[in-house]
Amino acid sequence: MCSSPDLYAASVPVLARYLRRAQAWLDKAAAQLDAAGGSEAALLQTRLAPGMFTLAQQIHTAAGFAQRACAPLAEVEMPALGQGDAASLAELQARLARALAFVESLDAAAMRAAAGRRLRTQAGEAWLELESAEFLQLYALPNFFFHLGMAYALLRQAGVPLGKPDFDGWHRYPDGFSF
Repeated sequence: MCSSPDLYAASVPVLARYLRRAQAWLDKAAAQLDAAGGSEAALLQTRLAPGMFTLAQQIHTAAGFAQRACAPLAEVEMPALGQGDAASLAELQARLARALAFVESLDAAAMRAAAGRRLRTQAGEAWLELESAEFLQLYALPNFFFHLGMAYALLRQAGVPLGKPDFDGWHRYPDGFSF
């Protein structure tokens, strides 16, 4: 069992920060397409390997996990996720903005009150029942960062000029140095 963190502090600020980071990546992708040309549709359909989600689906799923992480903790209805088949970077930006607005609208006291509560959720075809801190720390946040990381990797693979500073917003390196 995980320690009992402040569930609001462990989720909302983290998710909001990285949803904003992803918005900045999509801005860079749009600028790259404007500068170098290329197909926005092709970019959205890129995948790291056969059978993996496309860039559009990775962003959509990351945004969905931000909502899925918080809705049960706040005991609010999960917003409709829609489909992950965005036809443009602007649609993905809108999806991220909706997730960000939802996460930032949540009541901190309601989320803190979820400490110790058991939550039931579906992971693919598996059903999980986890204590709220386990749900957040061992399931929801790792899934959010998995899909976010895949989106970052796809954008890098497509030539979007991203580095570790773009991912976390903290690191700084000399020009020309990137991870």
